[in-house]
Amino acid sequence: MTTTAYLPRTQSGRSTGSPATPPRGIALADSATVAEGTIDVVGPIAPGDEEILTPQALEFLALLHDHFADTRCELLLSRQRRTRQIADGTDPDFLPTTRPVRHDPSWRVAGSTGAPGLSDRRVEITGPTDPKMTINALNSGAKVWLADAEDASSPTWANVIGGQRALRSAIRGELSFDGPSPDGGRTPGKHYALRTSELTEMPTIVFRPRGWHLFESHLAYTGTDGSTQPASGSLVDFGLYFFHNARELITRGRGPYFYLPKLESHREARLWNEVFELAQHALDIPRGTVRATVLIETLPAAFEMEEILYELRDHCAGLNAGRWDYLFSVIKCFRSRGDSYVLPDRAQVTMTAPFMRAYTELLVATCHRRGAHAIGGMSAFIPDRRNPEVTEQAFAKVRADKEREAGDGFDGSWVAHPDLIPIAREAFDAVLGERENQVDRQRDDVSVGQAELLDIASARREGATITESGLRTNISVGVRYIASWLRGTGAAALDNLMEDAATAEISRSQIWQWMHSGTRTEDGTVITRERCESMLQEFLRTTPRTPGDRLDEAVTIFREVSLGDEFPPFLTTSAYARYFS
Repeated sequence: MTTTAYLPRTQSGRSTGSPATPPRGIALADSATVAEGTIDVVGPIAPGDEEILTPQALEFLALLHDHFADTRCELLLSRQRRTRQIADGTDPDFLPTTRPVRHDPSWRVAGSTGAPGLSDRRVEITGPTDPKMTINALNSGAKVWLADAEDASSPTWANVIGGQRALRSAIRGELSFDGPSPDGGRTPGKHYALRTSELTEMPTIVFRPRGWHLFESHLAYTGTDGSTQPASGSLVDFGLYFFHNARELITRGRGPYFYLPKLESHREARLWNEVFELAQHALDIPRGTVRATVLIETLPAAFEMEEILYELRDHCAGLNAGRWDYLFSVIKCFRSRGDSYVLPDRAQVTMTAPFMRAYTELLVATCHRRGAHAIGGMSAFIPDRRNPEVTEQAFAKVRADKEREAGDGFDGSWVAHPDLIPIAREAFDAVLGERENQVDRQRDDVSVGQAELLDIASARREGATITESGLRTNISVGVRYIASWLRGTGAAALDNLMEDAATAEISRSQIWQWMHSGTRTEDGTVITRERCESMLQEFLRTTPRTPGDRLDEAVTIFREVSLGDEFPPFLTTSAYARYFS
């Protein structure tokens, strides 16, 4: 690697501006922007990929790994220890050591102040970053697009770099896409193009990189000690997006905004804050330009919401209720704690369950107390334009969900399909009126403690059950989603629901927990490995096959992550290591 710092230069060779103010928490001398390690591309490079994998961009990734790769590994080990402690009987609780942060009424987060395009987030559409979905999202009329390189994206190497290329082109107003020919080339495929090249007339882009636990095997980081390891998926996704687009976004009236997934502690938030500070300093971006919204989608993070906001306060816009991964985290944490921690069929765990109400109401109250946006979760129901009855049912369920969120004080919410945008907008318009958000609505009536957050048994107190149909659905959805994921599609419409990695994690982890807890279905039959294996084989026999469907491989993975003696922490890491490395 070269030994020059990566500060943008004018043609005269001088910096385009004074370096950003050195941040709190890490010491930054001029040498802090000199990469000492290296990042090497060990995956194939397709035509056009060189626009993303430039020597300068790779050096920027090396710089991030120099500073943060070791801390990331340490925090992942801390995660494992904490998860084991909970599984062994130690209940999570609010941290006594950070009580002064929670009890100090004076501090606030940056919020949307000075962040163009983030003050009104009443409807956010989510989706992967392939060219077609990027264009559809930016043409959708939503206020925000969650450009997802995580749960809604299968991390094939082509998707990782192709998504970066699509985002780079879209931000510059240059993206178009021609779909495949419907008849083998005789008729052109559908043409997709942006409705406008003005970034301020599109939904504000908020990019979601992969979580700290994921790696990118097609890039290898070699440190100063000579050891080589796969690069961090988080640092790769963030680094490439920030390097290529931060300044362009600012020039075009927006900014580098991020969703941060899968955090489990305020220490992990602190690491992200340090990444932001170094990145801004290295590329001469003013400190505080980055804004992050953190997904509270793990049980440990629910007990550290305030601390997470505090650690990111100079770069924080808000929190999001990542409901599906939150349910997965609850199952994972309590998977071996007995029947009182067993959830009913996934379809029967609603947002009105007391432990879920506690989680979302605490999130809104915490955010608004600190000047942060509270963003609601995803409704999995999606319309079917060929089936009016299914569409009307989806509209009704999404309408009820969004009306509840708006009434509870959320400032916006997610949808997965453009047809649902008017439904969500109507629900929030009715509450917000001309206001951009309702951050000023303080939920002083909310009183949530450890007992309320851990009242997992509340999900089954009102008649919710575990059924044979629910067991079969978990098997069917889990296998079909993995097959879709292996084919490169991370957001799959299955049975009129939008499934992603989070919902697949629920399916497979519920089966593991039910099986290892000796859970009975409502007819009194015990859920055993043999019973699940029989249903898995029946599914494989009765499911119509198509060339390249990858169902056999999906069954193998599903069996490993749901029917084994050990519980793999993440389905995606198991599958990635087997098929994408």
